[in-house]
Amino acid sequence: MRPAQCVLIVEDSYLLLEIIASLCETQGIRVIEASTGEAALTLLRTRGAEIDWLFTDIHLPGLIDGWTVAHAFRAIHADRPVVYTSTDSSGGRGVPGSLFLRKPFQVQAVNRLVRMMVDGLSDAPLCAAG
Repeated sequence: MRPAQCVLIVEDSYLLLEIIASLCETQGIRVIEASTGEAALTLLRTRGAEIDWLFTDIHLPGLIDGWTVAHAFRAIHADRPVVYTSTDSSGGRGVPGSLFLRKPFQVQAVNRLVRMMVDGLSDAPLCAAG
């Protein structure tokens, strides 16, 4: 049996972070949380090997944005899913095979996405279609 999946959630809105984390935990996913890009990069350096997928806001406080976090994640795990979220979809700097969820999003949309990650990663890491 495969150990519980682990997701790194990078979101500067505490409320959204808690909602997404709760939905993941309900599906049996372990959650690592960061509220800045800098914190996310530190977590990737120290705990990157245990992270199965990334859920990141694009616009984060500080100098490091979600695009940069995703590229750092993919440097460790070239084939694992990345989910971006933002109020706009401009920039287009997403990593190949990533998904985008526009804010504001419905809780049901996040729940469907989390279930898709659970189902898609249950056997082996793979890229989410996007």
